[in-house]
Amino acid sequence: MSQLSFSSFDAALMVRDSQGHYLPATADQILEAARQAIEHKMQRGASFGSPSEVKEYLRAKLAGFEHEVFAVLFLDSQHRLIDYAEMFHGTIDSASVYPREVVKEALRLNAAAVIVSHNHPSGSPEPSGADKMLTQRLKEALALVDIRTLDHIIVAGSLTTSFAERGLI
Repeated sequence: MSQLSFSSFDAALMVRDSQGHYLPATADQILEAARQAIEHKMQRGASFGSPSEVKEYLRAKLAGFEHEVFAVLFLDSQHRLIDYAEMFHGTIDSASVYPREVVKEALRLNAAAVIVSHNHPSGSPEPSGADKMLTQRLKEALALVDIRTLDHIIVAGSLTTSFAERGLI
């Protein structure tokens, strides 16, 4: 875990085991509970009110992984959530992403737009050259079938970088 400390939560957060006993929650259990809570909060048809809400959502989904995860928010024409999908899982410093698979899923869901995202377990939210190249390839592939790529957000612990805000998309 980079930059996240759960030591102050140890006594306050408890989980029940299969025998009904309460035990202190682990960091992984806390993160999984956060993912479930954000999933419940942002269901199909929900609208993101601001870029900061998108970042908050993606931080909750991707911040705790110790390996790279590439995810896509599939959106309708009004930019409401159709689905969140973790499409590719990788190693501590890379994940293989296949634009063809992203296009197939976007078409299957009838998405009008996407926001792509991945995490950097290293703790640095800076986009690499490979991140920039991948974003361009995805944008071009999706544009061929009239699907807009709105942003690529990198999550690194509690930090995020938005390609749109930096003028990279």
